[in-house]
Amino acid sequence: MARLFVNPGNIFENHIVIDDRDDIKHIIKVLRLKEDDIIDISDNRMWEYSCKIRSIHSLKVEVEIIKKQKYAREPEVSITLFQGIPKSGKMETIIQKCTELGVREIVPVWNERTIVTDKGNFSKKAERWQKIADEASKQCKRGVIPKIAKDIKPKELTRILADYDLIIFPYENEQDYSIKDLLSSIEAKPLNVALIIGPEGGFSDDEAKQITAIGAKSVTLGKTILRTETAGMAAIAMIMYELEL
Repeated sequence: MARLFVNPGNIFENHIVIDDRDDIKHIIKVLRLKEDDIIDISDNRMWEYSCKIRSIHSLKVEVEIIKKQKYAREPEVSITLFQGIPKSGKMETIIQKCTELGVREIVPVWNERTIVTDKGNFSKKAERWQKIADEASKQCKRGVIPKIAKDIKPKELTRILADYDLIIFPYENEQDYSIKDLLSSIEAKPLNVALIIGPEGGFSDDEAKQITAIGAKSVTLGKTILRTETAGMAAIAMIMYELEL
């Protein structure tokens, strides 16, 4: 069953109005839905709805609310991925797969050893990345669409991290303390978790010191060194398994 996201202002007591042109095109041209077909809708905040299509027009689709419930698929723990910006199209894969795994927000970070050579029009890349998160959320029926935040520098990172209950820092130089050790030792379940993943070049010594100085837990993800596009996915899967299942 298809899922769409709508503005809460378009949701009424008994019906919902879909007026986004891309969504309408998707309903008509791609999904080929008709009147009386069932569709899932989320308000991207708290509620999701099972709906029956009342009418389909080129500028507006109206659906009748059959069932309303709080998100059934969103994890309690909110994970923000601070991702060192990788080269080529790796960021697109990271966003897509981490969205499927349940990440709540992704913050691109310009680390000291970031090796991206084609910075181009970064605002256009950010728009593309948000669209990928949107599409992945619809495909896997998330309750919310992860936010792709504005890119930041390492000096901003240490200030932002103060707002999190738990800061997990997978670090290639950490050998003795695993993410399993950390997660299994937690007594009170954290609600807001920050996960910091470096770029292809890894973290500089200064960056590592700054991050651990504010309370980040340095961990290893295993015996091998994972690529930047793999490390975040692996860590999120481990966090979800330990804290959610």
